[in-house]
Amino acid sequence: MRLPSPSMFVSIAALVVAASGTSYAVATIGSEDIRNGSILPADVKDNQLKSNDIADGGLLARDFREGQLPQGAQGAQGPAGPAGADGTGRWVLINAAGQIEAQSGGFTLVAGYPTLPNTAVAPAPDNSLRANGNVYINAGEDLADNAIVASIILQNTIDQDGGGMAGRTAGADANAEFSGEIAVSRCNTGAPTTPPAGRTNCAPSGAQNAQSFVVSPRLSDGSVTTDANRKAFYVIIA
Repeated sequence: MRLPSPSMFVSIAALVVAASGTSYAVATIGSEDIRNGSILPADVKDNQLKSNDIADGGLLARDFREGQLPQGAQGAQGPAGPAGADGTGRWVLINAAGQIEAQSGGFTLVAGYPTLPNTAVAPAPDNSLRANGNVYINAGEDLADNAIVASIILQNTIDQDGGGMAGRTAGADANAEFSGEIAVSRCNTGAPTTPPAGRTNCAPSGAQNAQSFVVSPRLSDGSVTTDANRKAFYVIIA
């Protein structure tokens, strides 16, 4: 039998190398053969990477869509924060008799629905009730830079007009327990002047000063209240 020629051996070897060269190259490419940053997402087929292809700790929370990661256990409560600054608002509750029922502190009553001395000169009518629809309060501080807010209180446990307390009676101001209006003003300072130095002169002794204010609760039609239908109210100083 005649042996193949040397040239035949070379041809066969070349054919084997050509047929297996690609597989050899893939099998022998390592991490050090790939430049950092050269593999892009487009180079990886979808759904090909598995858990064992990713190093432990290699993914961060931002790599997952919202809701994919389970919520962790609630952590321990942190230390209490520093105390906030003291608030500037103060309040006082005046009952239907014109008395201080409750307050945050610092308020004193000057006069509640007072009857004052008659200062009218005949034949002028008696003016002793000129402040009888008002309550005068001292706030215990100069009110020059403060806001004063007053609000009537709902009183559905006191029948003020003999019509019951359901709040359904038809007619203007027919539900006195649920209705009313109120006005409030800081008192002027010093003796009343003409023209007045401010918006409101306060008649009772001790009310015409920088710390006092007047509140005038009225019925819904603006009428002055009487002992039978006085309004309880809150005042807030801010």
